[in-house]
Amino acid sequence: MEDALIEYGLIIISMVITLAAQWFINHNYSKYSKIEDRGGVSGYETARRILDSNGLENVAINKVDGKLTDHYNPKDKTVNLSTDIYEGRSIASVSVAAHECGHAIQDKDGYLFLRIRRSIIPIVNFASYAGYFAIVIGLFFSALNLIRIGILLELIILAFQIITLPVEFNASSRALKQIKGLGILEQDEYYGGRKMLTSAALTYVASVASALLQIVRLLMIVRRRRD
Repeated sequence: MEDALIEYGLIIISMVITLAAQWFINHNYSKYSKIEDRGGVSGYETARRILDSNGLENVAINKVDGKLTDHYNPKDKTVNLSTDIYEGRSIASVSVAAHECGHAIQDKDGYLFLRIRRSIIPIVNFASYAGYFAIVIGLFFSALNLIRIGILLELIILAFQIITLPVEFNASSRALKQIKGLGILEQDEYYGGRKMLTSAALTYVASVASALLQIVRLLMIVRRRRD
């Protein structure tokens, strides 16, 4: 009974962490997307300026659908910005666009953690599907070996998420350096940009914490059913 309560507690804690991180980034995005940068620079213009100043004139900037769907694609060397970021002239638009350019600069510099993350993506994609089925089937049929396999696959996903942390924090650090060095935002606006990028990075921290709690919960299930 005590173990079951702990397991439910872990689920609740995981949900709270995830929801809190999501609320934090949505709150800051909503706040800073309404504050126009004084330079009147759009997300697209920010990205183009940063890329060009770093010898990345060949990197294209695309407009994509969705909210906060912004990403850098290392396969075709493109920075992809959601419509609000691409067209927006706000602190949030500048910050997010600069962050994605940070990934492009990482790619150019051969940043180690970015290379590692890219190389294990196929394994992680397999682990995410296979691990889910192994755990569900293992729990349904009380097959402890399947649950153990699922836990091992979950550990691969956790490792991927841990590797993602320095990638994201480093991209934000590079972004802020570019914003400051190129004078895209003024000093007081720079603080808002840093807060925006910090809240985005914390969502990755929350993912690591949630994945770790999930693994702990599964280990408790295995121990309880084994006993």
